[in-house]
Amino acid sequence: MDPNPNPKRAKAVDRVDSVDNEVSTESTRMCPFPDEVLERVLSLVGSHKDRSSVSLVCKDWYNAERWSRRHVFIGNCYSVSPEIVAARFPRIRSVTLKGKPRFSDFNLVPEDWGADVFPWLGVFSTAYPFLEELRLKRMAVSDESLEFLAKNFQGFKALSLLSCDGFSTDGLKAIATHCKNLTELDIQENGIDDLGGHWLSCFPESLSSLEILNFATLNSEVSFDALEKLVSRCKSLRVLKVNRNVSLDQLQKLLLLAPQLMELGTGTFMQELVSDPVTELKKAFSNCKKLVTLSGLWDATPLYLPVIYPACAHIFGVLGSTNVPSYDELNRTFWVQLLDTVGDKGLEAVGSCCPLLEELRVFPADPFDQEIFLGVTESGFVSVSRGCPKLRYVLYFCRQMTNAAVATIARNCPDFTHFRLCIMNPGQPDYLTKEPMDEGFGAIVKTCTKLQRLAVSGLLTDRTFEYVGKYAKNLETLSVAFAGSSDLGMEYVLGGCPKLRKLEVRDCPFGNAALLSGLTKYESMRSLWMSACNVTMNGCKALAKEKPRLNVEVMKEEVAMMVTLTKFTCIEPWLDHEGMHRLSFSPSESNPRLWISHRNGNLNMGDFSKMASSKQASDE
Repeated sequence: MDPNPNPKRAKAVDRVDSVDNEVSTESTRMCPFPDEVLERVLSLVGSHKDRSSVSLVCKDWYNAERWSRRHVFIGNCYSVSPEIVAARFPRIRSVTLKGKPRFSDFNLVPEDWGADVFPWLGVFSTAYPFLEELRLKRMAVSDESLEFLAKNFQGFKALSLLSCDGFSTDGLKAIATHCKNLTELDIQENGIDDLGGHWLSCFPESLSSLEILNFATLNSEVSFDALEKLVSRCKSLRVLKVNRNVSLDQLQKLLLLAPQLMELGTGTFMQELVSDPVTELKKAFSNCKKLVTLSGLWDATPLYLPVIYPACAHIFGVLGSTNVPSYDELNRTFWVQLLDTVGDKGLEAVGSCCPLLEELRVFPADPFDQEIFLGVTESGFVSVSRGCPKLRYVLYFCRQMTNAAVATIARNCPDFTHFRLCIMNPGQPDYLTKEPMDEGFGAIVKTCTKLQRLAVSGLLTDRTFEYVGKYAKNLETLSVAFAGSSDLGMEYVLGGCPKLRKLEVRDCPFGNAALLSGLTKYESMRSLWMSACNVTMNGCKALAKEKPRLNVEVMKEEVAMMVTLTKFTCIEPWLDHEGMHRLSFSPSESNPRLWISHRNGNLNMGDFSKMASSKQASDE
């Protein structure tokens, strides 16, 4: 009997065929299942980590996982070439691709850094002409790339662009014109050249498949007639997020056409109704029985907020701009995102009326005005923690905090997995005791044993990092700025935190000794970024020499020299890649990146809070 009855095995790339015969014999003995059965079973495994583990069992499982995979997630577009992806996974229909590091949101990465999506599209057009979904984050996307995508993938269905740049609404026109089976168009927080809302008129009259449409962050006036016709045709539309140029009168018309919506992003909430009274708009909201997420509420006034109360009985999540619904209507809400203009009184209401709350994000309304003392304080945070014991994710911007408040929050909510406290004045101590914030963050890592992501701020000494290294056993991501006393702080973190994958450090007194203390750690991590620290070129060279599987890259700007440290990862577990040792002055087009940035210039302490809060922070 042929030990390899599936003819697809002959299509494997030569590198896979070169695997040692002993491995093949062992894998045959370990895997008695027919190829089709094994592939069917593995197709039901959804977790990326589980699939990766499966592919390492034996060669047959590796091949079965290879042929059964339909989606690939690439967390760093330089971690692998598109050619290797195409050879490794021949049947991909959905791709998620991330490009620039998170710091590109704060203008800390040169504009020409790279992460161009076009080379990927060129390879995919040949390897995956049946591609259906593409989700891009922090990639460079041109109008030409979007037009190429629209014309070369006939069955293309879903496009998501998050924090990308380089394109205009002309690119959206191409997508709307040529993608006849589009189900999703999600445009969020992009650096887009908004040339007008006429792209909405380019959807063909026959298109009725759209399920997700999000253009909330675009600024131009939209063609409402085109939008109204599109919504009326798409009976499966479940997510609609419009920009603030859509009036209440227009919103009412859309709701009457799409009562099946599950997620709604409203336009402005302050314009006078043109044709119908408030009761008609309230009736339109009451008909949305499936609505679970509400966002927008731009410039909301007390006159019109009550119209959404009938829909709030089903709401699980609220994203408010300047106002939010009556909290009495939100007792089933699991997540809330607000601006700090709600004040401590607003947060007290959240704490008293949202007992099931699991996620809270509070952003500054005006992060650039350092003279503003309004907003939220430690009092509002404590109130939420007292009334919401299930809180597990928090991102909280404020201008003052105390150790006692953070310790109380930790006791009230011991199940935190993500704790990101951003005190907007860098280096600020406990404003009551004038002591460093060491004990507050120490209480977080001691009490919250499930903590996976931590962002620290305020005046911090090495003691904070000693606590982190000693107690944060499940920590995967740590973000640090304007903190620490010496190299010892970073050494504590790298010497502890056994699950650490990402470390982001800027404006800290960590130098070469701190950098080189992580020699045994870096190859198990995903990324490291150091900016405006005391790292020198000699330190980076020493690290590159000691660890040849790390790649060092230097980038220069007018006020900064950035040194990028790259981790080489292998997407082919059966292949034996040679290590890499390289020092360059430009982005490497074939290797992934583990970032280290070193600044020669001085940065004003207030600049960090401005950059960090100038854009709503997004998860990796």
